[in-house]
Amino acid sequence: MAQHITHDPSYDTVDRDAFPVMMDVGRYNRRTDAFDQIISATHDHFWDPLDAKYVDYSQSFDLEKDYLMPLEQVPELTGAVLEHLDEGQQIRLANESTRWGLSSILHGEQGALSLSASLCHILVDPGAQEYASNQAREEARHVTAFAMYIKSRWGTAYPVGDSLGTLMEELVLAPEVYKKLVGMQMLIEGLAMGAFANLHRHTNDPVLKRLVQLVMTDEAFHHKFGKIWADRTIPKLSEKEHEIVEDWAAKCFETLLYNLTNIRQKRHIYPQFGLEWEWVRDAVREVYTDRDATRRESLRDPTNIMRVLVKTLLNAGIITDRTRPLYANWIDVDDLEREQGLHIGEAIAADGMAYLKELNAGRKVIGQKPI
Repeated sequence: MAQHITHDPSYDTVDRDAFPVMMDVGRYNRRTDAFDQIISATHDHFWDPLDAKYVDYSQSFDLEKDYLMPLEQVPELTGAVLEHLDEGQQIRLANESTRWGLSSILHGEQGALSLSASLCHILVDPGAQEYASNQAREEARHVTAFAMYIKSRWGTAYPVGDSLGTLMEELVLAPEVYKKLVGMQMLIEGLAMGAFANLHRHTNDPVLKRLVQLVMTDEAFHHKFGKIWADRTIPKLSEKEHEIVEDWAAKCFETLLYNLTNIRQKRHIYPQFGLEWEWVRDAVREVYTDRDATRRESLRDPTNIMRVLVKTLLNAGIITDRTRPLYANWIDVDDLEREQGLHIGEAIAADGMAYLKELNAGRKVIGQKPI
């Protein structure tokens, strides 16, 4: 029996097979206004990944000569690995690492699409169901957009990493709504916003820069769906319920911190360079002898994906004194609390919204497609 933690009717759920509940005549009149604002904003951040006016995938980028991301963002290209490769191979390995990261994002968007669709089957409130269906549509265009970008640059994506694949499977199939909302709408979406902000800030490819900005205009609202749940639910949790949510979020954080981008997860990259992943792992370890210190240093970057994730949990009230030391081992939580304003990802998303409003202004709209 699933342990549901629900304290607000906006997020009430039923079993996914209880379809007759959806046709209860009284249900149609019990629509709350909790999600009206983010539903109404759907048209404001419309974009079409199939329309070159939004993203033009035909723009070329020389993967043999130019780095998609700065060299310092590729931990493998240090020490013995760097010495083993000539300049052209170094560029190719760096870009293959970016390909792997973008493939992970593609798989994450597919997970978000499947999870959003699953919410449509179980959310009782018609407004919550409508928003979940909107999000499913937006996640679908993200899948299309990243698939098209990867195809234009490399042809195919890399397989999903073990840790990310396992976590997303748990989230999509979980019957507990709190796991879906905290896990996907807050953890994974927070992770994605950090990743997109980092890509937007550092990439040398203008196509990728534009793509992630447009995706962020959607993701900012997806995050708000989870934030509404947190605002309405976290203050009402019993101590035991809060511990359940808090401990599960902490477990997910540790899983992602240790496994999301480690060498073993990226093992499909190295054979084409005549390298075994175990050798690459050992070579990197020789350079980063204190890997924990390296992680802590990386978490100082405001666009670091794990830093954005922790800030998301902190702002939601999920982190308390019980688990604070776990996060404080990696990041200055006090400093994080003192940070003012939006996440850097949300600022980029706001700029993207302004761009879309200007691009879409004055055009006749049939359905949602500007013509």
